[in-house]
Amino acid sequence: QVQLVESGGGSVQAGGSLRLSCKVSAYSVGNLYMGWFRQAPGKEREGVAAISISGDYTSYTDSVKGRFTISKDNAENTLYLQMNSLKPEDTAMYYCAADRSISRWSALWRDIVEYSFWGQGIQVSVSS
Repeated sequence: QVQLVESGGGSVQAGGSLRLSCKVSAYSVGNLYMGWFRQAPGKEREGVAAISISGDYTSYTDSVKGRFTISKDNAENTLYLQMNSLKPEDTAMYYCAADRSISRWSALWRDIVEYSFWGQGIQVSVSS
């Protein structure tokens, strides 16, 4: 069973940076499609960024393009999300997600139902 554990969240002021980590166990990140999702109070969970199995392809939701970077380290078996120039609207619970196979990944990466494995979530709070 793939297990995902997020870390690195916290509270920052607008304009600050955070790096989220998602440690994977029982499977190699090099064999997983992976993504970051977030859910703000009263809102639906949304896809933030995703990375292909090879790591060669990444996708981002428009609101974070140019500010967030997703990556994975095969040696550390960890997924990362570098978040720069944070805004108050980035405040949410952030979740790491993974799946062994996602057909049509480029079109479906932000669909929650495509991911079989989820972390417990970690809070990111950005104050103005």
